[in-house]
Amino acid sequence: MTDRRAELSAALTEVRGRIARACAAAGRPEDAVHLVAVTKTYPASDVVLLAGLGVTDVGENRDQEAAPKAAEVAAAGARPRWHFIGRLQRNKARSVVSYAGVVESVDSERLAVALARAAAGRPEPLEALVQVSIDGDPARGGAAGDDIWRVSDSIAASETLRLGGLMAVAPLGWDPDRAFEQLAVIAERLVKAHPGVTTVSAGMSGDLEAAVRHGATHVRIGTSLLGMRNPLR
Repeated sequence: MTDRRAELSAALTEVRGRIARACAAAGRPEDAVHLVAVTKTYPASDVVLLAGLGVTDVGENRDQEAAPKAAEVAAAGARPRWHFIGRLQRNKARSVVSYAGVVESVDSERLAVALARAAAGRPEPLEALVQVSIDGDPARGGAAGDDIWRVSDSIAASETLRLGGLMAVAPLGWDPDRAFEQLAVIAERLVKAHPGVTTVSAGMSGDLEAAVRHGATHVRIGTSLLGMRNPLR
């Protein structure tokens, strides 16, 4: 465990350094960009270690893994903020709402309605981000075109959800700068329609610098922080 803590500490220092350098290059303050550690396929013990190193936000993309992991982490006394970042089926909404503080992958009005119903018993609204499909490919999830505004309006109209902003992944084969420049245009329009939104979740281990250049407020880092993942079974 001591060796793993040292590994994570060194990787965290490097990732934070990359974020700081990217912010400086973009003329943005370092604290303008927040780290979300993507811990999918890694054990709860890694989340506990990261929390001890000062990581406050962690991301997961499969409820069947995230729900028991969140319970184990809580039992160990750590209290990170959980971000659900994967494609979400409506029948999993109640489970996800029980541990997540943020759902980043809201891509339909029907899912927004399901989450709003599931969040009815929470002491505070659930933060929800609209997942944007930059290239419009339905196979990868995300809202495109007018659906972006329908989903965002549905979230904003709910008493049990809070519209936080947008999330996106740069499409495979795209120049990340091109992808995140398009996302920035959408984010600017969203802020005009809903002035309270503050979050643009974009950028991963391979393209965080491009995301920061184009206004990302949150970067989702897995491989650079925790190492190469074992294939999912």
